[in-house]
Amino acid sequence: MAMRAAAAAPRSLRRLFSTSTFIPPPITAATPATPPAEPSTNLFVSGLSKRTTSEGLHEAFSKFGQVVNARVVTDRVSGYSKGFGFVRYVSLEDAAEGIKGMDGKFLDGWVIFAEYARPRPAPSPQNNGAPPYGR
Repeated sequence: MAMRAAAAAPRSLRRLFSTSTFIPPPITAATPATPPAEPSTNLFVSGLSKRTTSEGLHEAFSKFGQVVNARVVTDRVSGYSKGFGFVRYVSLEDAAEGIKGMDGKFLDGWVIFAEYARPRPAPSPQNNGAPPYGR
């Protein structure tokens, strides 16, 4: 009976009698998502399996147009995929077909996502203009 009353009680009373210290943040307007990247021939592919290779990525995306190159970004130590990569097409039309054909599809047992790649941000001056360590 007390539980039913607590469930029907206003939020402030539930908080007062709760044993949990977690208070969820108030619901506000959704934060604006980053705008989609401008169309280009370079695609960013995420959600890749650790077993996906550059050759496999090239083969999967070449069904939708002429691929210039495909590259899976790998870990330096293990050599496994970091879960993302890039595919460059010859034309914008081929790139659009590649996104339409592969976005949300399975590759090596994982659902992948394809979108236009965003250009790299301009590097901020650090270390008196010296390149960052490891590059």
